Amino acid sequence: MNEIEVRIRRLPGNDDLPLPAYQTAGAVGMDLCAAVTGDLAIPAGGMGAVPCGIAIALPEGHEAQVRPRSGLAAKNLVTVLNTPGTIDPDYRGEVKVLLINHGKEPFVVTRGMRIAQMVVMPVPRVSWSGGPELP
Repeated sequence: MNEIEVRIRRLPGNDDLPLPAYQTAGAVGMDLCAAVTGDLAIPAGGMGAVPCGIAIALPEGHEAQVRPRSGLAAKNLVTVLNTPGTIDPDYRGEVKVLLINHGKEPFVVTRGMRIAQMVVMPVPRVSWSGGPELP
């Protein structure tokens, strides 16, 4: 299995939260946890930007995709708004997840709650080759 090293920094006040982690040996995505300081209520039909308390430095030629957790969507009708969200290799700010609540009741995000998953993927650069016809 290929493995890459990604630099990560916990932002101040978040030493109690776990780093993104695979929950099973076969998992593709690493769970991201909410770094809210108090409960964050996302109203029915509303959205909220949920901080994760980390910043990352992806290697050149890679992206991190932020994707929904299927359990959160199935049980609570809460998903990631811009799916998949892309973290570029030159972004150094805090990782945040835009959650949207499709349910009929407010959804409360609590500190440490697993809110999304992150998948790191290689991304090739494209060079266009124009012509009058396609093969």
